Parts: sequence; structure tokens; C-alpha cells
Amino acid sequence: MAKIQTLAGEWFEPELPSRLLKIAGDIRDAGGRAFLVGGWVRDALLGKSCRDYDIEVYDMAQDSLVPLLSKYGRTNLVGKAFGVIHLAMKGLSLDFSFPRTESKVGYGHRGFVVHTDEKLSFKEAALRRDFTINAMGMELPELTLCDPYGGIDDLKTHTLRHVGPAFAEDSLRILRGVQFASRFECTLAPATVELCRTLSLDDLSVERLFEEFKKWLLKPGKPSLGLRAFLDIKLDGYFPEISPFKGSWDELGKILDNMSQLRDSSETAGKECAAPLTDAQKMEFAFAALLCGSAGTSLKFLERITNETHLLKVVPLVLDALQNLDENIVNDIPALRRLAVKLNGLQLLCLLVQSVPDRYYKSPSLAKDLWKSAGDYGLLEAAPQPYLTGKMLMDLGFKPGKQMGEIIKQSFELQLDGKIADAEAAIAWVKEQKA
Repeated sequence: MAKIQTLAGEWFEPELPSRLLKIAGDIRDAGGRAFLVGGWVRDALLGKSCRDYDIEVYDMAQDSLVPLLSKYGRTNLVGKAFGVIHLAMKGLSLDFSFPRTESKVGYGHRGFVVHTDEKLSFKEAALRRDFTINAMGMELPELTLCDPYGGIDDLKTHTLRHVGPAFAEDSLRILRGVQFASRFECTLAPATVELCRTLSLDDLSVERLFEEFKKWLLKPGKPSLGLRAFLDIKLDGYFPEISPFKGSWDELGKILDNMSQLRDSSETAGKECAAPLTDAQKMEFAFAALLCGSAGTSLKFLERITNETHLLKVVPLVLDALQNLDENIVNDIPALRRLAVKLNGLQLLCLLVQSVPDRYYKSPSLAKDLWKSAGDYGLLEAAPQPYLTGKMLMDLGFKPGKQMGEIIKQSFELQLDGKIADAEAAIAWVKEQKA
């Protein structure tokens, strides 16, 4: 198996399917050349394994490649205009493409005409890519690096630099710059910043915007560097609903980095989390952190980029709770219970409080105390549920109707106040009222 030297100077043996190496050997025997391209190459140089194999085939016609690949599995020409062949094998699927150029001819991300040309050089074909760190290739099977635009140097200096003028033909690349800055801890090259400022996001769909925001906030990295790129490009002008925290963008960046660390951590404020966050909860936490300086405009922003109901409902509620948090609530258990009912559990609020620097609270131990109080009273994962139910009331002779609902409501208020401790006490209270 071929090894490569990473940027850290260590030898790394990336995971490569033996069938892919055999296919690459057959392509070479037939007069062609096969290159791994894109994210796989970038990640390998960083010493990371990647199972997303994109192979670009040079010096070989499509009509010759299809029968060669068919020996290994089922082939599907994804689109003749795009020159992509999907190969499905047992336990493995691969995409093979041909070098191509793209010409912008219309509005939106589909307004391109693609020209495939197996005789293009790697340097010519790589001109259509976004950043230099994504414009590298490794020729199979030896993994010989081809880096026509200095991507490895930009990886070393943590620089995001656009490859060429074709960058401007897809405005999504503005937001890709933001999420790549976070994921690979990079800053944008000055010329790339200037180019991004000339582009507009108006032609992008809601779905594409949302996907890039999710990658920025949810993938491992340093989200504060994504925020720096966001501000360098002046995207705060396009998304004015996103505001700094307490007037400081630096503080918002720190909150985002704290969120990223807490999100996947098994410990919170020295205590084990009530339960690992679900994917939906991680998303809520991430967007709440981004918008923690924007409680009043958070819903407006979210409605611009998504129709995910849980985000639209949960994030504004928890941000309002954060903005109006009374630090005395840690000792006011009835109020704590009622807040848990409003938020359907306090875990997200507790995590947000931990993400905000301590100096913004009168009590430096607020995050720890809030987490402990919520945990001690079983309020982290879910809201309290009424002990008294309709079935219990019917067993006591009540008929379904408005009266039953009022009794359950009154009983629940007493429960939240700590005056009804269990179902038996709830039934006893009803009997007292009935008498």
C-alpha cells in the first residue's frame, strides 16, 4: 500500500480499496491516467482518512472507460453532459469523471454548460475548482501529488485562496469559504476576500444556504474563524439579522468555539451530560449559539434559510430565555420547573449558558449551579409531566369535558410549586376538592 508524507512530516498510509487500485492499474494499462481529487487529497495530506473517493480519468475516452469499469460492477452514466460514471460494487461505490471545463450561461447554480475533454491537462481542468486546497490530485496507484496552484503551501499557512476567475461563476463558493475557514482553521487570502465581496447570494436556493451554514456550525473545526471570514466578506450586511454578542463579534466567536467543544463533549460543567445530544439538538445548539446576540431577529434569520420546524420553534424560545435569565432561578425550583415546561427541558439553555463567558453573569458559578439544579430535579432532558391524568379523573367518576381540563391544570400548577409530589398526592387533592 502506498504511503504519503503529511504536512506534519509523518508517514501516513491512507485507506484505499484494493479494487480501486486494481481499476487504476487497468486504466493505466489502457493508456489512461487516474487521479484521486478534491477532499480526499486534502484530508490525506492532513493525516486524515477519507472514504469519499472521487476519481478523475485523463487520456481515456468515455466509451473506453465504461466497459473497463463494467468488469467490476454495475455502471451508471449519471449524466453524459457531466461526464460522470457511477460504479456500484458490493460494499463500495465510486464516481469516475472526466476533466472538464464549465461555462456560466444562465442564472443560478444550474446555469452552466459543461465541456468534457479527456485531453485536458490536470492544471487546465483544476482551474474550475474553488480553492487551491481542493485543486490538488494524487495519481493512482502510487499517490503521486499533482499541485499546480500551490494548495499544499496554502494548507501549511492555513490560507484559503481561490484558484482562478471561474470561482466567481458559483456564488455558493462565498459560503463554502466560510465553512472551510472553520473546518480547516484558515483565513481567506485578501484577493479572495475582495472577489467574494463582488458576488451576490441572491441566486442561491434556501436549501443551499442552509447546507453551508450547517457545515460551518456542525462540522468539527473552529467556528470563530468561519465568523471571521463571514465578516471579512461583509456577509453581516447580507444577513443583518445576525448580531454581535453584547456588541462584540469577538465574544460571539468565543461562544461559537465553546459551543463546538461542548456539543460533542461527554462532560458539561464537570458533570456527565443527561444524555448525548441528538442530531436535531446539536443543530438547535449550534444555531442558538450563532444567534445568541440576536434574540429579537433570530426567527427572521432562520425563516430566510430553512423551514425546519424544530429550529424555528426551539431557537427563538431558548434565546429569549437566555436573554431574560434571572440568576436567582437556580434556587427558585418552581420557576425552574416552569421554564423547563416552556423549553421542554433545560439542557439546551444550560449548554448555552456554559458557552457564554462567565464574566457576563453576576455569579461566576451560574453555569455549574444551573446545570446541577436542573439535573437534581430531573429537568435537563424533558419537562415535568402532570401526575394527574384524564383516566385517573374518569376512574374517580368525572366525565370528559372542560371541568376535567381545569382540574388537571390546577393540579399541575400545584405540582410545579412542589405542593403535589406524586400521583397519589394528586388524587388525594382531587378528592379533597370533590368533598
